[in-house]
Amino acid sequence: MKYITRNLETVINQVTKEYPVVLVTGPRQVGKTTMLQKLMEGTDRGYVTLDDLNERNIAKTDPELFLQLHKPPVLIDEVQYAPELFTYIKMHVDKKREPGAFWLTGSQVFKLMRGVQESLAGRVAVLSLTSLSQAEICGGAMEPFMIDMEALTARREGREEADTRAIFERIYKGSMPAIVSGANSNSQIFYGSYLTTYIERDVKELSDAIDSLKFFRFITAAAARCGQMLNVADIARDADINQMQAKNWLGILETLGIIFYLHPYSNNLLKRLVKTPKLYFYDTGLVCYLTKWSSAETLESGAMNGAILENYVVAEIRKTYLNCGKEPYLYYYRDKDAKEIDIVLEHDGVLNPIEIKKTSNPGTELIKVFDLLDKSSTPRSKGAVICMKPGLGAIDRDNYIVPVWII
Repeated sequence: MKYITRNLETVINQVTKEYPVVLVTGPRQVGKTTMLQKLMEGTDRGYVTLDDLNERNIAKTDPELFLQLHKPPVLIDEVQYAPELFTYIKMHVDKKREPGAFWLTGSQVFKLMRGVQESLAGRVAVLSLTSLSQAEICGGAMEPFMIDMEALTARREGREEADTRAIFERIYKGSMPAIVSGANSNSQIFYGSYLTTYIERDVKELSDAIDSLKFFRFITAAAARCGQMLNVADIARDADINQMQAKNWLGILETLGIIFYLHPYSNNLLKRLVKTPKLYFYDTGLVCYLTKWSSAETLESGAMNGAILENYVVAEIRKTYLNCGKEPYLYYYRDKDAKEIDIVLEHDGVLNPIEIKKTSNPGTELIKVFDLLDKSSTPRSKGAVICMKPGLGAIDRDNYIVPVWII
């Protein structure tokens, strides 16, 4: 099984020199432990996992003894199982002040964050690892995605060119390391066991009263609406649960790093905007499994192809920021007249409007909606259509054509 170099490695090496505690969060099976163990090779850092019930018991009942047994520098895996450790880690850090003393991983973000923020504020660098990005799979270097011709041209070098069929193969296969590295060749079998083994186990830990069948129906209903405005009532109806329950369960999926939202862009000069976020999954392979597409070909010509392509592009752009240890400022625009811009990327005091289309020949009609941002108090800069055209190009001086494979 081939190890795939992760972009976050650079950030981890950097913050290890600056912070006493480094916490890497993210869903199960995305490669947190594998990456950190790779970075530990040849160092004197110890390793312990709280998946081991004996170790977990000591960590919970006698945290002081646990830290005597596992002296820093140490990697503590699945730290969410023993929040009791945080106070003792803080005491150790305040006494010794050594950078990089503790590496921690955890797969339940919010629950973990509360404990970390209360105990380790100012002492911890929190990083988020997602499933593999397109760039990592191709072995290319990663910078946050920007609409800038020079940056886009440089991006092209480390990517593998892909036509529409190849892009839908990527979407269908998904981005979990076990599938990409070839350890599991059948993505459908992998996702079936992933759902029962990990998601259900973690979900039950966050909320006891969960009926597995109802939860499966619920996550399927959510997947069928990826790339759409969130409609809790519809999801609840499909899953045969009440809206309160659907809201709670969506909160759990977000906590576990399975889904994320794009919120509508707004500022006080833009009136009549919608308030509802749009729902996306980090991993399109899971969406394809849940929505029962049998192959990349049927997906490409099926009713969901536009929504799932949009989900893929938005998730990939988001990953380019998270993998560089940065927060992405991504929104979408929609007004009461149903005029919509797929992505509004905000950075350095400007807005970049982005449309996502399955076409390989985008025309000027696609960029007309970009004018809607001219009323905003934040100036509009270059725009782009991300699409299936094979090469980088331009519609005009201010609007570029970006192939999906360059992200």
